[in-house]
Amino acid sequence: MEHNGPMLEKKKGKNAGENDDLRLHNATEELDPWTAWAYRPHTISLLLIGACLLIWASGALNPENTSDTDRVTSVKRGVWAMIAVFLGYCLLQAPSTILIRPHPAIWRLVHGIAVVYLVALTFLLFQKRDDARQFMKYVHPDLGVELPERSYGADCRIYTPENPKGRFNNVYETLFDEFVLAHVLGWWGKATMIRNQALLWLLSIGFEMMEVTFNNMLPNFNECWWDSVILDILICNWFGIWAGMKTVRYFDGKTYEWVGISRQPSIMGKVKRTLGQFTPAYWDKDEWHPLSGPWRFVQVLGLIIVFLTVELNAFFLKFCLWIPPRNPLNVYRLIIWWLIALPTIREYNSYLQDRKPIKKVGAFCWLSLAICIVELLICIKFGHGLYPNPMPSWIFKFWVTFGIVLLLFLIGWSLQLHRTFGRIPANKKLRQTITKKMS
Repeated sequence: MEHNGPMLEKKKGKNAGENDDLRLHNATEELDPWTAWAYRPHTISLLLIGACLLIWASGALNPENTSDTDRVTSVKRGVWAMIAVFLGYCLLQAPSTILIRPHPAIWRLVHGIAVVYLVALTFLLFQKRDDARQFMKYVHPDLGVELPERSYGADCRIYTPENPKGRFNNVYETLFDEFVLAHVLGWWGKATMIRNQALLWLLSIGFEMMEVTFNNMLPNFNECWWDSVILDILICNWFGIWAGMKTVRYFDGKTYEWVGISRQPSIMGKVKRTLGQFTPAYWDKDEWHPLSGPWRFVQVLGLIIVFLTVELNAFFLKFCLWIPPRNPLNVYRLIIWWLIALPTIREYNSYLQDRKPIKKVGAFCWLSLAICIVELLICIKFGHGLYPNPMPSWIFKFWVTFGIVLLLFLIGWSLQLHRTFGRIPANKKLRQTITKKMS
């Protein structure tokens, strides 16, 4: 009987692992005969296909055809091939995340893209500012040229009768700026990730406060009051948050009972099921609870600070590296951050809800924080000497006062909780003593 105990436990653990795999298989429709091939490992086959592509692209079997290629082109092709090989490895062998739609391999690929972006930023950090600006020409040929930043607060009048373009030209140009659509889509994306309206409004108001704080450094932040309050907060941000929370409520109230594509009775059903593969397999209820305790408050506050830092980095990187607003690199960066943020928020929320005494954040959380830090270091290093206008004293005093008040609030909150929970064992001990004497 003693020998059967460990065997039974081992068998039970094995069955538990099989049940977990079966649950994941059902969630990804691996057992469906039409999609089962996509979830089987094909590492050796894809390795051989990749080797054939390398032979073709590098000219390994016919080096005479590549002898006339100039050195710059060869280096570019080599760098892109190096990145492609690394992404191919991540696609097949990188650790999977908690996201499984549309396919776990997609998020392994995103993990590889995040690592490549982090490595590229680290390389850029070790360059001089002028060299980094000229290096950006190799990334995009239109870069490396100094561009003036647009100021939105040069003329804050709503009605301009003398303007030949129109009496409301200031409002028209601001309303149809490329950042308006970016605001709406950005806040829709944030709402679908954070899923908490109070935190979203804190982020919205917090970023407008960041613009006021740094408008002496970036002309792009010099906005009119009606642009900042009405257009940004009350229109663009509100509509993006409203649409995002509508999306959250739709997926939150949806019943997740997935049926394989082959089991759909009609062609339209198969099409809908195929499109449904790009929607979540299930919907988590994020519970941030920032007021549940001082440490949870600090953890949620850290999330807000990282979000605001990532958004500020976008504007400072453009200013330091001479990247115009309409350059596609800005869009590429936003797409990369959006793809990284999706699993990051899920991992961080799971980390906060985990009650284990010893735990660690997920890989995407670590990568997101590392990328944010390196971007910030680039902005600090390349920004030396670019901001001649000092920060207004009232802004500096405001943030110092805010930090002191916040620190005192957290200390008082912690002491209050310590006193409250300190009385519980003492009162319990006192009751036990009285009961013992009475008996």
